[in-house]
Amino acid sequence: MEFQRGLVVRSLSGHDKGGFFVILELDSRFAVICDGRRRKLEKPKKKNLIHLAATNTVAPEVSIRTNRGIRKLLSPFNGGTEDTMLSD
Repeated sequence: MEFQRGLVVRSLSGHDKGGFFVILELDSRFAVICDGRRRKLEKPKKKNLIHLAATNTVAPEVSIRTNRGIRKLLSPFNGGTEDTMLSD
């Protein structure tokens, strides 16, 4: 699958290896990703595309507007453990 805004990806390397994220922005070599928990919308991570594996899920634009929406979207990928006590 081609990388695009809203695509759910898995990190293949780094301290966040195995974690699931949503792509917020793209350029030719890098993606700006966020998971709504450790990497929030206010401070997303820039990651090389070769270190990301695409899933078959593309998030609707409405789901990636808030940290809570992103956490809810990624909950099934993380074993259904959305922590509702975290604040936006």
